[in-house]
Amino acid sequence: MALCGCSREIDFEYLDIEPLTVIEAELTPDGAKVGIRLTTPMDEPMNRTLLRDATVTLTDLDSEESALLEIDAEGYYRNPDAGIDGHRYRLTVERNGQSFESETRMFGPTTIESLEFNWISMPYDDVAVLQGRFTDDTATTGDCYWVKIYRNGKIYQWSEVDDRGAVGGMCTYLTMTSRKDTDAEDDESVLFDNDVVTMTVCRISKEMHNYLEALANDSNGPAMFTGSRCLGYFLASSPAEKTIVFHPDEIPNYQ
Repeated sequence: MALCGCSREIDFEYLDIEPLTVIEAELTPDGAKVGIRLTTPMDEPMNRTLLRDATVTLTDLDSEESALLEIDAEGYYRNPDAGIDGHRYRLTVERNGQSFESETRMFGPTTIESLEFNWISMPYDDVAVLQGRFTDDTATTGDCYWVKIYRNGKIYQWSEVDDRGAVGGMCTYLTMTSRKDTDAEDDESVLFDNDVVTMTVCRISKEMHNYLEALANDSNGPAMFTGSRCLGYFLASSPAEKTIVFHPDEIPNYQ
């Protein structure tokens, strides 16, 4: 009996569709910042060029005051006025005869109580686990958060979390980072001595949580804007921040 096999080259055919608008908007105590770009076809390199031909308006629905955002040298639309905790805001983007709108409430800050590294032993090596603990409002349930980790000022990891694991008004966030053997790590994961690691936490809506969860699973997620079809999000929150310097020789083993 003889066994034989064959292989066939498969050509993927991507649908040729018009690029979609992508809006990434944040309102914080430092003001509003909005970046607008177009999606990139699957078979082309990512194009991060920001569009500069839109009209962007931010409206405080509680005070009924509106502000026209001005474009800066980098291509972001900005307004310096701080968001007010508890107020609802509407973001309106108009471009090429299309209109996009999103509304959200401004969330107040949490507090990051601690940020630390611990080594844990894995079969292949010791791994530095970053643990952050931040406060959660015990008066409410279903609170959601966007946790972002930066390495030397550049995004390193991010995740959406909720308060289901909170204990005594405290959420604990754990993430694996660098192996002790840095030669076995890739550039995306490795941490070196004196690297500055920063954790930020923003409280977000359930809709924003679901959107980020979909992104993490390689999906566009639920629509965050009404009007013409587009991708992206509108976040209004007061971020908390805490920083730690990575010193591998000073990290304790996890007990």
